[in-house]
Amino acid sequence: MAAAMGAWSARNRRTAVFGWLLFVVLATVLGGAHGGTKVTEAESMPGQVARAARILDDAGLKSPASETVLVQSPTRSADDPEFRTAVGQVTAAVNGTGKAAEVRSPYDTKAVSQDGHSALVLVTLKGDHDEAVENVQAVMDAVAGVQRQNPGLTVVELGDASSGKWIQDQFKNDFARAEWTAVPLALGILLVAFGALVAAVLPVVLALTAFIAAGGLVALSSGLLHTSDDASSVMLLVGLAVGVDYCLFYLRREREERAAGRDARTALAVAAATSGRAVLVSGVTVVVAMAGMFLTGIADFRAMAFATILVVITAVLGSLTVLPALLSMLGDRVDKGRLPLLGKLRRPDAAQTGGRFWNAVLTPVLRRPLAATLLAGTFLLALAAPLLTMHTANLTFRQQLPSGNALVAASQKIEAAFPGSPAPATVVIKAADIDSPAMTAAIADLKARALASGRMHGPVEVAVHADKNIATVDIPLNGTGNDATSNDALKTLREDLVPATVLKVPGTEAPVTGRTAGSYDFNAQMTGSMPLVLGFVVLFAFLLMLTSFRSLAVAGTAVALNLLSVGAAYGVLTLVFQHGVGASLLGTAGVGAVESWVPLFLFVILFGLSMDYHVFVVSRIKEGRDRGLPTRAAIAHGIRSTAGVVTSAAVIMVAVFAVFGTLSMQAMKQMGVGLAVAVLIDATVIRAVLLPSVMTLLGERNWYLPRWLGWLPDLSHGESVPPLGAASTLPGQPGTPAPAPEGARHRRIEV
Repeated sequence: MAAAMGAWSARNRRTAVFGWLLFVVLATVLGGAHGGTKVTEAESMPGQVARAARILDDAGLKSPASETVLVQSPTRSADDPEFRTAVGQVTAAVNGTGKAAEVRSPYDTKAVSQDGHSALVLVTLKGDHDEAVENVQAVMDAVAGVQRQNPGLTVVELGDASSGKWIQDQFKNDFARAEWTAVPLALGILLVAFGALVAAVLPVVLALTAFIAAGGLVALSSGLLHTSDDASSVMLLVGLAVGVDYCLFYLRREREERAAGRDARTALAVAAATSGRAVLVSGVTVVVAMAGMFLTGIADFRAMAFATILVVITAVLGSLTVLPALLSMLGDRVDKGRLPLLGKLRRPDAAQTGGRFWNAVLTPVLRRPLAATLLAGTFLLALAAPLLTMHTANLTFRQQLPSGNALVAASQKIEAAFPGSPAPATVVIKAADIDSPAMTAAIADLKARALASGRMHGPVEVAVHADKNIATVDIPLNGTGNDATSNDALKTLREDLVPATVLKVPGTEAPVTGRTAGSYDFNAQMTGSMPLVLGFVVLFAFLLMLTSFRSLAVAGTAVALNLLSVGAAYGVLTLVFQHGVGASLLGTAGVGAVESWVPLFLFVILFGLSMDYHVFVVSRIKEGRDRGLPTRAAIAHGIRSTAGVVTSAAVIMVAVFAVFGTLSMQAMKQMGVGLAVAVLIDATVIRAVLLPSVMTLLGERNWYLPRWLGWLPDLSHGESVPPLGAASTLPGQPGTPAPAPEGARHRRIEV
């Protein structure tokens, strides 16, 4: 298929190029006109939290965004006239913005700390959460004005809308920074890899156009499958990495064949039949791996999976169609804009021999494969060991934000003055008659039992919507909101108190939601779905490798080596972000947990991306064996001839992922560092040491396929690399010989 697509593209160059441009423009314009539909809260969270959100949505009730303004003095008490004046200024300033639905004074709510030096002004903003995020800046400015008027006091604000605005703005800023940093980085690395401007620019341009087109397609289809901000970040991350890599594989092979003395048409034919096929198999593997995220049942993961699948398919399509057309148009002019210094540094035979460094690594590995296997395997297992202590959690905004952030500082001040979880659990009660005596008594009983449990504290607030037959009961939990104390309190509320009170009234639903509940339900869903996702990805990756290479050993080693690299990445992630080892070097600190969605996301992404290198390298090894080389010589040839490409591709991926490791959000840092470490390990320890040593130990058993598996679809190499001076074997090109009979498909050809 890859060869046929390359042949069509080479014959219809203008159609391919202008067709691609038209596709990108149409996808972008139509997607922009349609706009993106974002995932709702009811979709984004599982369990009782999702049910509570649906009850409120169906009733047309929006959870109001609340803000808290802390007024604090180290010397004056809340009864002091100056303190009271400052509280009055906060109340008047916030009301004056016109953005607040309700402002409650601490002298009415009794929200004064035990030492009397701190008080909380409670603000409820108008509209739903999104509207509150848009309007909260006016309230924040008003509070900042009161702080300037009272330099002797602390006047700070914290809440759902202010933290939501910071995160929203930071996402936009980080996304722009990642885009403007990653693209020049990739271009610079490609300049070093090719030593020519045109050859370096081609992969970056194709990757960016693939990303832009995929973004339009995601927006266009978001009415059916809602998207999210996370999906856009992940799409850039993966799209740029795979888009550049796929073009790099293709372009390097075409340049290599031209340097070996083949004519332009044959060089392009060989690249299409070999690297093009590797790109196709790699793309299918990434798509299948990402499809596993649909099994989580979480809308954000479905959005990320769908966006990634679209960008990978688009990148594969561009690499197999428009790239051959451009190479056919440019010919040897693809080497235009050569950088003289880089040309002098590059050895002419480096593409075939792998260069001095990789020769120095590979020679002892092939000489002593057992020792190399044991050493590399032990090293990776040691890196993976901290995985046994990994603790996952849905990180709070305080953990997500960088240290020193104003919102983090405000949160610490509020928690110190008012111990206990700042975000209450909310019992959403839907009853047949919310005003019935039985329900009124049950809600009162729930309040009393919650305060008597010792795991929750006041104030407990009840809001009744009689016309909707719905009530909400806000109950603050002990703990920080994300620790074992808060989780135990949540379990007590859900499993003991709610069933013993409001659920005893017939026809009542009472799911418990809130920040702690959201984290707990999310983790439970992740834990439950992880074995299913892992099994799906591993099984289909194994089957794809089995049908692509017709070998049990190749498929088995591919899965085993990928699992090792993922395990090592997990270990590093746990060591750095959970235990804080080396975290300061990354401008962060250990937060005691790994973001709950990161391990599963990393597994799926890495299992797909690792196949890029594996398919590319093993394809070259198989190609050498098919033309008559002994297995050991084929391994040496395959590793050496792909070393430069794999190195360049890995450096690009590591650089792009490392950019995300510098972003502000803790989850983005963890994702970027985890991916960068895994790709670095995969391209060095796995591909340069473990893969050749294990394949050398297996010998001819690498190519073993039991007879009883002969019924499997044959997706193995069907095209032979022609000898120098021979006609191209690319199907569909003028002068191409007819396909060989079935029995002759794998005949060995000496080159």
